[in-house]
Amino acid sequence: MSISSRHLVAHARDRVRNMSVAEVAEALETGAVTLVDLREPDEVQREGAIPDAVQAPRGMLEFWADPTSPYHRAEFAPLARTILYCASGGRSALAAQTLQELGYTDVSHLDGGLAAWKDQGRPVTFQAPPSPPGDREDP
Repeated sequence: MSISSRHLVAHARDRVRNMSVAEVAEALETGAVTLVDLREPDEVQREGAIPDAVQAPRGMLEFWADPTSPYHRAEFAPLARTILYCASGGRSALAAQTLQELGYTDVSHLDGGLAAWKDQGRPVTFQAPPSPPGDREDP
């Protein structure tokens, strides 16, 4: 018998810390936390991002987060407080569970994702779209 993606997300939510918008905002204000945006670049471009979030598309997370991977990025540390978010909370719940399996000891996710963040009037930032090749000026 197979299970649905909805079941996988519900199972992950039962196994990880689900943070409210207020809890995430407080964590960002009070201390050292790595906030990770798991959405794809086109989503970030279209919807904006929570200020100071590390952009890490979901498909690269395990490779960038694993200290033994040749693709590891310094922003990711298993002992650091890490909060993940996506558009609505499904991908981030699954990713938080995965990081726990990779040995992350203080990982959680923003329940409701960027949608909940924006619904509560929290700030988002937008980046200018990248210039097409050939349109860049030399320094």
